[in-house]
Amino acid sequence: MSQPPNFKSEVFTQLARIAHALSTPGRLALIEMVAQGERGVEELARLTGMSIANASKHLAELRQAGLLSARKEGLRVYHTLAGPDVVVLISALRHIAEDRNAEVNQLIRTFVTSRDELEPIPATELLERVQAGLVTVLDVRPVEEYAAGHLPRAINMPPDRLAECINKLANSSDCHKDQEIVAYCRGPYCLFSVEAVERLREKGCCARRLEDGFPEWKAAGLPVEV
Repeated sequence: MSQPPNFKSEVFTQLARIAHALSTPGRLALIEMVAQGERGVEELARLTGMSIANASKHLAELRQAGLLSARKEGLRVYHTLAGPDVVVLISALRHIAEDRNAEVNQLIRTFVTSRDELEPIPATELLERVQAGLVTVLDVRPVEEYAAGHLPRAINMPPDRLAECINKLANSSDCHKDQEIVAYCRGPYCLFSVEAVERLREKGCCARRLEDGFPEWKAAGLPVEV
């Protein structure tokens, strides 16, 4: 059976369109923020440090590539991921970069592993420990992201109250040798969880990081509370 003329070329063109949509740091940052929950354009612009006009332009590119969905409410436009496979795509890109890119490896060593040499806990192992009541889970994302969805039984410890909350936790019954504390954040490169674990260990708590973040947990079909 013969292929239609230019079939492969047309398919590759569309694949390249998706790759092009991911070709700027700003668009990857927007995807990370939208992966935490539905967001408006103004909020996304503020979170990523972009102008509203620039954020709108990048969001349009991501929508046209099929990576984001949008809905209108009055004059406002709200964005969500087009599906969990978008998180899978970004994770695949991350793993390739970590395996093949020396600069990425150096950045991870400098900002993550130099501060936390312990192996992070995989999602499935954490779920088992949560269900058995053997672990305290900390969500160190902002309050609105926690409210949009979080891991089962997770306690919110927002970044702007991190020091206060850690001091309180360190003096509670949750901080002892038999009760491990696991912190998670927006994703594997979110340093809020690294900082939380670092501070908890300084207080004598047994603390580790989740291997990935909330979007990867949700994309894997693991239980989420709202």
